[in-house]
Order: sequence, then structure tokens, then C-alpha cells
Amino acid sequence: MFNVGYSMFSLFFLAMFVSSTPTRAETIILADAIVHTVSGETLSPGMVAMEGDKIIEVGTSVRVTGAVVSLKGLHLYPGLIALNTALGLSEISGVRSTRDISEVGEFTPEVESWIAVNPDSELLPVARANGVTHIEPAPQGGIVAGQSGVVALSGWTSEQMAIQKPAALHVYWPSMELDTRPKEKFKDKTKWKSLEDQAKERQAKVRSLEEFFDESLAYNKAASVSNTKRAQEKVPAWEAMRPYVRGEKPVFVHADDLRQIKAALAWAEKNPFKIVLVGARDAVLAADKIAAQKVPVIYEHVFTQPARDSARYDVQFHAPEILRTNGVILAIGMGATTFDAGLVKNLPYTVAQAMAFGLPEADALRSITLVPAQLLGVTNRLGSIEPGKEATLFASDGNIFDIRSNVKRVWIAGKEINLETRHTRLYEKYKNRPQAK
Repeated sequence: MFNVGYSMFSLFFLAMFVSSTPTRAETIILADAIVHTVSGETLSPGMVAMEGDKIIEVGTSVRVTGAVVSLKGLHLYPGLIALNTALGLSEISGVRSTRDISEVGEFTPEVESWIAVNPDSELLPVARANGVTHIEPAPQGGIVAGQSGVVALSGWTSEQMAIQKPAALHVYWPSMELDTRPKEKFKDKTKWKSLEDQAKERQAKVRSLEEFFDESLAYNKAASVSNTKRAQEKVPAWEAMRPYVRGEKPVFVHADDLRQIKAALAWAEKNPFKIVLVGARDAVLAADKIAAQKVPVIYEHVFTQPARDSARYDVQFHAPEILRTNGVILAIGMGATTFDAGLVKNLPYTVAQAMAFGLPEADALRSITLVPAQLLGVTNRLGSIEPGKEATLFASDGNIFDIRSNVKRVWIAGKEINLETRHTRLYEKYKNRPQAK
């Protein structure tokens, strides 16, 4: 009996030892592809070795051995990053119950957008099937609308999908426009305001924004002092503001009108905040100042109609290249309206339009890969194909900026993702539909 017991005891601990010993991840080598590294030269052909969720070697050849996956004739890119989007927060723009993009209140910095992302959204696989592997869902609502994170388009829960939380604070700069219509032109006369009242209201909103950040700075200063009592009196809204007023994380300032942009730049110049202009329709009119202050721009108006009668028809098409040539750090997005959520898959084609009007391909690719990763603080993981970074890649049968190209394979953190979407399911369902006789 003793010998049998001892044998079972030994087997139990042997099993425990084997189960606790980490197994080495399989090495996979993606071979014969045209590798767009983004951070370096394009390798044609090139090889990328992955182990687990990491890239371990990149080159025209690799030293490691492993399972070889031939991507002959395919282009290999790092996963695309969609900035400032409603994807994941909105499913059907016309159905209120499927929209979770905004909160009540003017100042809600403690709001965390990534929590509201729907992992089961039918729109996520559609974007992913065209190379978009990560998104930055943006909160909306008030002046300080909340914080966004970086969300991978793979995972079971919103918390599991969020790889960087938080990433940025979102500030919607108060409108600087005045409605000059006479009272008789208003359908609802009670909504008419004099130009003087409108100006006062605008000034009050800007002042409230400045005061909110001043109070945040004061709270941060007080909280930095070692004080046990204060540690017990933490205010969630002020705590959320601390990394932003210290300049540790970026403040994404949404501003389109030239007056908004100039006001935001002046505000940032006298404060320690690290701002990024989002939207930036009129940024070309202040490109020199934006570049001088080293303020990055997430340009979202490639397909927006000209805002002024005097502007050329192609002013927005040329804007990314004008910003780039002036030395502005440039990323390109598509906007965060509920309608835009379903169109994130078209991100490469939005950038392609800017390319047709002068933006070099290398800068175009950086604007939706490496630059977004830099702005969101995830360059250690995403944005380029380099050893040590996350194995998040996709292979397409042509240049990704060519609308005729198709994404054939996608890997997120080393795991190959199924490219099935609602579109493909419906295609398979109806392609063999019985024909009427």
C-alpha cells in the first residue's frame, strides 16, 4: 500500500511540475512577402519570424527555424490603427439603443470609452477584414468628454480587448461661430440670441474650460504632497485629470474652425499640456504655428466639402500634404460620427485620396500605423514591423491603398484571425440560392 501511495504521490507532483513548466511558443516564419516595415525599408522579398505574440526577427532572411508560411506575392503590413472613432460604440446610427458614444454633463473626464465597446459588434470584423487591427473609440458629449483607450479588434470582453487604458483625454473646444440670422428667420423664435449674447456664451464656455484645467492643476499639486488625509479624499474626476495636466498623456483637442485651432494653440502654449489637434479642418491655415509648437494633427476632413466659397474644390484633398511639408506630425482619421463607425474599413482609401494629391506613400502608411501608435503611447507594441514588437500584421494581395486589393490573412498578437464577416456569411448564404424555373 505504501509503495502504491508513494507512486501516486510522485505522479501527482510530476504532473504539477509539467503543467507549471512554460512551454516554448511555436516559431512561425512568414516568408517571401513584400514586407512594409514602416520604420525602415521595404523588403522585397522579406521574412518575418514570430514567436508567441512577438516578432523576433525581420529581414531578407532569418536565422531562426520554425514553421514556414509562404506569402509569396502578398504584401505584409503592420496592423492599421483607426484613431478617434465611434466603432465599437455604435452599431446602427438610426437605433438609439445601439449607440453608446456620449455621457450627460459638460465635464466628465472619468468616463472611460473602452468599457462601452461591444465585443460582439458586427462592424468590428468588417474593419478587421481590411487590415484595421486596433481602434481608439472616442467619448463624446460635453466639453471634457472623457478618456479613450487602445482597443484590439480581437477578444471576448471589452476589458480583454483594451491594451492601453487610458490613452488620451478628449476636449471639444467650444464653437467660435456666431449665428448672424435675424430673429424672423428662426423657426423657433425662442432659440434666437443676439450676437452679443452669443459672444458672451462662447466666452463663458472657454472660461469654464480654462478654469476646469486650472482646478485640475491645483488638485494635482495638492495631491502630490504626501498627506494621508488627502489620500482618503480622492475625487474620481480630478484623479482622472492628473496624468493629463502633468503632460504625461495627450489631450486630444477637437477643433475644426481656424479660430478654435488658434485659441487651442494659445491655451496649450501657456500650459504644460501635451495637446493633439483632432479634426483640424482649417489646420492648413495655421500650419506654420502648429509645426512650430510641435502639435500633432489627426486630420479627418479629406472628403469634407470646402468650408468657404472662396476655397478650391480640392483644398481638403491637398491638406495632408501641405501639413506634412510644413513639418506637422500627421495622422489621418475618418471621424467619430455614428455613420462613420461602419466605414472604418475604408480608412486606407481615405488616405489614398490624399496620396493622389501629393502625400508620399511612406508618410501615408505612417499616418495610419506608426504615428497613431506614437500618439497613443504604444510604439513599443504597434505601428511597425520590428523585432520585439507585437506580431500584429496582415497580408494583402496588392497595395493596401489600392481598392482592388484584398486582405487575405490577419494576425493579432501572433494569433491568426478568422476573416469571416456578416458580408461573407450573407454571400455564402445567397450565392447558391435556388434559381426560379
